[in-house]
Amino acid sequence: MTRYYDDKPWLKTYPEWFAPDFATPSESVLAKFRHAADRVPDAPCIYYFDTRYSFAEVEKMAASLAAALSQKGVAKGDRILFVLQNIPQAIIGAIAVWMRGAIVVPVNPMYTTRDLKHLIADSGARCVVCEDSLYEKTVCAAAGECTVITTSPLDLIDADGGLPEQLKTAKKKTFESTYDFMTLIREFTGSRIEEIDPAPEDLAYLVYTSGTTGPPKGAMISHANIHHNCLVYESTARLDRSDVVLGIAPMFHITGIVAHLAIAFHMGIPIILFNRFDARDVLRLIEKHQATFTVASITVYIALLNHPDVQSFNIAHFQKAYSGGAPVSPSTVGKFKEAMGLTIHNVYGLTESTSPATIAPLGQNGPVDEASGALSVGLIIPGIEAWVVDVDNPETLMPPGEEGELVLRGPSIVSGYWQKPEETAAAIRGGRFHTGDVAKIDEAGWCYIVDRKKDLINVSGFKVWPRDVEDVLYRHPGVKEAAVVGVPDSYRGETVKAFVSLSDGFMGKTTPEELIRFCKDRLAAYKYPRIVEIIEDVPKTTTGKMLRRELRGR
Repeated sequence: MTRYYDDKPWLKTYPEWFAPDFATPSESVLAKFRHAADRVPDAPCIYYFDTRYSFAEVEKMAASLAAALSQKGVAKGDRILFVLQNIPQAIIGAIAVWMRGAIVVPVNPMYTTRDLKHLIADSGARCVVCEDSLYEKTVCAAAGECTVITTSPLDLIDADGGLPEQLKTAKKKTFESTYDFMTLIREFTGSRIEEIDPAPEDLAYLVYTSGTTGPPKGAMISHANIHHNCLVYESTARLDRSDVVLGIAPMFHITGIVAHLAIAFHMGIPIILFNRFDARDVLRLIEKHQATFTVASITVYIALLNHPDVQSFNIAHFQKAYSGGAPVSPSTVGKFKEAMGLTIHNVYGLTESTSPATIAPLGQNGPVDEASGALSVGLIIPGIEAWVVDVDNPETLMPPGEEGELVLRGPSIVSGYWQKPEETAAAIRGGRFHTGDVAKIDEAGWCYIVDRKKDLINVSGFKVWPRDVEDVLYRHPGVKEAAVVGVPDSYRGETVKAFVSLSDGFMGKTTPEELIRFCKDRLAAYKYPRIVEIIEDVPKTTTGKMLRRELRGR
């Protein structure tokens, strides 16, 4: 491939204060945590609502859990599935897993039993750590021979001052067939095991992504991949040891993993957790704990802006705000600046790029594309090579300002997909990752995401593959044909819409509301269609392929 972008115009556009020369990523995420625990043992590591845990306290709990995992047979290279919300156990558990040289497999708690069965089988997980409320609901039937450890969002909260509203109805549960997270920590406190420090090239996570080619694939995220992008966030967002991370992105998502957990360890700074998103909780905790930095989907910012009490909270120090996962319009950025004094900076990335691939340096947002009205998603991050290639002929480079598929190579790009050599070879060729996203890069190096190469639907940053929804619709006896597309949504970025034709005998009897309920009972909350339109026939090509583009045009 011709190396058109050898001059890397984006580096010339970075502000003067930015120093883009990074050393080769050389440390594990665990090493970063240990450095912080040695340097500032009594400093806050986690704020969980109003409860504080120091680095030393977190290290002690993680070491005890690591001893318990060792006793249960967890060894180097084993995969441990996490089905958790943003609670301290997600952080303590990850540290403990790395202390055994093992690999975290983070999973969306909204996944069904069917989803979990697939991921357990594909990853070969030998242990599952899940919230107690999910065990009987989805995990038990999926876990098979796995060891299961359950925990409660109540376990590590100091309830003396009263429980937060979202946890007032929660009840801790234990089960005869599982181990309890906190009981294991108590039982193994003081136990000694052989310490392991994973090598930079060792895997830290398997993060499952639908990507652009169908069923979920486990992207192999190394400690070095994460270290590199911690350096990116530190430099581009101008982070220092006075910062406080607002842990708003899910810990099962690559953004939460890198921009929250890993960057907090890397900098030796605290992270604020609050189980599930609640706008009032977030505003209160931003004020109380003096949060300064986060990366969140635009839907989160919109919810904060629209909260009736937003003006009653002092969030003036919250200035390092980034948004990714869904497009952010220039008008939306303007609204936040006017109403909250908050400048939202764009960032774009993928699981395969270990979160950021482009970013707007703190204090500047890119230009608006005249043709589309889209705000730039930032400059290519340092250390990464980028190309825009012809969608149909990837050996042909597109000149600056012309659209094509975005291709990336560098130390934050994953090595491949877990036990999927064919899918790896299709996506990563010669170390170059073909993103499947249509983009353009202008003369100054600003990048714009134009469209998706495939039909992936992006709901509040979560990926929805149309076939997953269609497969469920086809299980309804009244559905003859179904085609699912993403349609614009002012809150979610996109929402799922299904076009359905009905079988004989069901016309006039099966309603859109019935089909929505049918899917809601069988799919994760972000996957089921919010809109169903019943049509006479689903449009198709002469070869029988559904014309999704025509449906989106409706």
